[in-house]
Amino acid sequence: MKSELNIQPADRVASVKEYYFSRKLREVAQMNAQGLDVISLGIGGPDRIPAHDVIETLAAEAAREGNHSYQPYVGLPALRSAFADWYRKYYGVELDPDSEIQPLIGSKEGILHISLAFLNPGDGVLVPNPGYPTYTSVSNLAQATIYSYDLREENGWVPDFDELEKLPLDKIKLMWVNYPHMPTGTPATKALLEKIVAFGRKHNIVIAHDNPYSFILNSEPMSILSVPGAKDIAIELNSLSKSHNMAGWRVAMLASNPQFVGWILKVKSNIDSGQFKPVMLAAVKALQCGDDWYTSLNEVYSERRKVAEEIASSLGCTFDPAQRGLFLWARVPDGCSSGEELADKALYQARVFITPGFIFGSNGEKFIRISLCATEANMHRALDRLKEAGLTKENSNKSTHNS
Repeated sequence: MKSELNIQPADRVASVKEYYFSRKLREVAQMNAQGLDVISLGIGGPDRIPAHDVIETLAAEAAREGNHSYQPYVGLPALRSAFADWYRKYYGVELDPDSEIQPLIGSKEGILHISLAFLNPGDGVLVPNPGYPTYTSVSNLAQATIYSYDLREENGWVPDFDELEKLPLDKIKLMWVNYPHMPTGTPATKALLEKIVAFGRKHNIVIAHDNPYSFILNSEPMSILSVPGAKDIAIELNSLSKSHNMAGWRVAMLASNPQFVGWILKVKSNIDSGQFKPVMLAAVKALQCGDDWYTSLNEVYSERRKVAEEIASSLGCTFDPAQRGLFLWARVPDGCSSGEELADKALYQARVFITPGFIFGSNGEKFIRISLCATEANMHRALDRLKEAGLTKENSNKSTHNS
């Protein structure tokens, strides 16, 4: 008779939870399987297709013999050069394509590689609250010590540097920042990026700036690497997921000084085997899109944003009209105990999926996030359902909350 087995996972597995959207989308899928036709305003995955010539390039290169082998860990020279040209044109930043750019299979992958390259077990890492949940989960996987720093509505959702100075900064090695900010939509400003760089340089803390939203409803794309001296201490992640409707393609990059890039490459080269060559060549084509691409992209998001604001206002929520990016971040009305309560009512009573703010941290407890990644028609349908379910406030004031 076999003895009882007692196999346990590594401690790091216990330190992370299943991603919220993984769980919730399973539930939404079950509801849809029952014919409930849930309208999703929850996920930030662009629903539109990339530029036509990007798709044509992928198809043509995928049909070419010799394009299906392993590729260089550092990506194709043409892709690195295209990223460098993109940064020069839109951010005013000069990057050496041979030593200061590393293509990635998505920014999420890059978050892990950066963490493994810089954090020993027990090292401190600064993570924003609210912020992208992956910063926390990956820090836990790296067995780092997380120091959560508050972003508050009354402070414009930017770091309180006086509060940061009170932390044990000698123990902290890495800081995650993200502007335009997800989930709050707070835009980057030159002054803010300068303060962040100065803070990192003062305390010898690596600044990791996650920058995928700078082209969405934003007329002034900014890179932290445009700050003088930033390259010495900062790493910037960027992605084609939002800016070029290529979320499923998994095309991203990071940029920094050659030493930082080299350390990260050591980690990356032991984890993956490079990207698919036709995808990289198609990404080159995407990066060559002109200003008209971004204009047409934002014309669609601008119209969707209007409907999202109508949804938020009808629910009695307040928000800042200056938000940038793919989401509307809104405070729930005083009579509502939490964003989760309102999100659950929307899902179970109106079959509309919106994201509760608590998943981004405790400072998001009283907020919801509405994605612009649904058609305008579906957003109107969602508004109609919320009204039919009695969840909206009649004659609600469309005035917004200014942080």
